[in-house]
Amino acid sequence: MTGSRDPSGRRLGGRTGVGAPLTDRTYSDEDLIRIALALAAPALDTGDVPVGALVLGPSGEIVGEGCNAREATGDPTAHAEIVALRAAAVALDGWNLAGCTLAVTVEPCTMCAGAIGAARVDRVVFGCWEPRTGAAGSLWDVLRDRRLTHRVEVRGGVLEADCAALVRDFFAGRRD
Repeated sequence: MTGSRDPSGRRLGGRTGVGAPLTDRTYSDEDLIRIALALAAPALDTGDVPVGALVLGPSGEIVGEGCNAREATGDPTAHAEIVALRAAAVALDGWNLAGCTLAVTVEPCTMCAGAIGAARVDRVVFGCWEPRTGAAGSLWDVLRDRRLTHRVEVRGGVLEADCAALVRDFFAGRRD
């Protein structure tokens, strides 16, 4: 992997989402998922499933953010990961996101896992597992499939209970 890292492997540098750059900021995986949880909130206003994602650039700054926006935009591909990847590609002036980490509140689906691999993202951190559609180790493992030309380091289950509760509460509210 590339980019500035401390001895434990965490990325250095960064931005707190929309805010100003911070110097010597280190994001733990838990920090990234907390930010992604905050990014998920706007999806609730549009009736989208509350999933949030961000892309941490090679220098440790947040270069892309997103939440699910399928209902808001009418775009079937507007998953949080895709929205964040598109923003990161614009910010980094190209599709190749080598050296980047994507953090998302829910395990990526097959479509998102394909996009993550196509973008050459180095690492994915996610909150809760998705046993019905997950493609990062639950149902499929697209991100680490040895038959593909790019494999991604994956860490799942980060703040799993918080991420699962957000989605569970959303669907419980829709059933009432």
